[in-house]
Amino acid sequence: MAQARSQDTRIRPAAVAGLFYERHPDRLRAAVSELLGQTPSSPQSLPKALIAPHAGYVYSGRVAAAAFATLAGHAQTITRVVLIGPAHYVAVRGIVVPSAEMFETPLGGVPVDRAAISALARLPFVAESDAPHAPEHALEVELPFLQTLVAAFAVVPLLVGEASARQVADVLRRLWGGPETLIVISSDLSHYHDYDTARRLDAATAAAIERNDWESLGPGQACGFLAVAGLLVEAARRVLNVRRLALCNSGDTAGSRDRVVGYGAWMLEPARP
Repeated sequence: MAQARSQDTRIRPAAVAGLFYERHPDRLRAAVSELLGQTPSSPQSLPKALIAPHAGYVYSGRVAAAAFATLAGHAQTITRVVLIGPAHYVAVRGIVVPSAEMFETPLGGVPVDRAAISALARLPFVAESDAPHAPEHALEVELPFLQTLVAAFAVVPLLVGEASARQVADVLRRLWGGPETLIVISSDLSHYHDYDTARRLDAATAAAIERNDWESLGPGQACGFLAVAGLLVEAARRVLNVRRLALCNSGDTAGSRDRVVGYGAWMLEPARP
């Protein structure tokens, strides 16, 4: 039966289980729970959006947990997650959605919100393609955190290629919804600089994100810069505040310091009067 499910074209099977995170369900659940337990967070209100990294858990799991821990105590409100990040492996024009009806991880299947995807069909820069989604880790690695915290939800998986920040913002505007909808932007920061250079670059990127200077973001600042920039465009229109939760790089976690990748976590919430 498991083999038949993995061959079902309506199901997008896990691509990086055993590589970026634990393959065994019990060990994965324990690892995610441990990461979340190390970063307790109890914001007064449910975040509208999160920015979280997507490297292997040994490298960026602690930073990702800082973002997702903000959902604790409020996650029962969420029934839909708009999950958007960069396409790393297959060249993409615009923004691509999958044909799959479910995304699987070792913790089970997450249904895809096909109705939400259908609502994007008239946008000329949105296309359906499974090839970019099949090997992609950027969205997949966020799901076990969400599955651990949110009882039941549907996902809207979006991969960004050659697009503009305003196109991303247009998609987010159409999917924004109310408190039932959480937006998760998946992005790492600078790539493969030495430790001190990365710290300087990532500090500047973090400051740009926090002052909503989306136009200064580029591929050298973050692999998911377009998704981040699109969120910031829409966040400015809706008057959301950006709060930093964590900032470090792989040299602080599990890697050497001569060639590091940067990670940051932020939450966005309505501005208080």
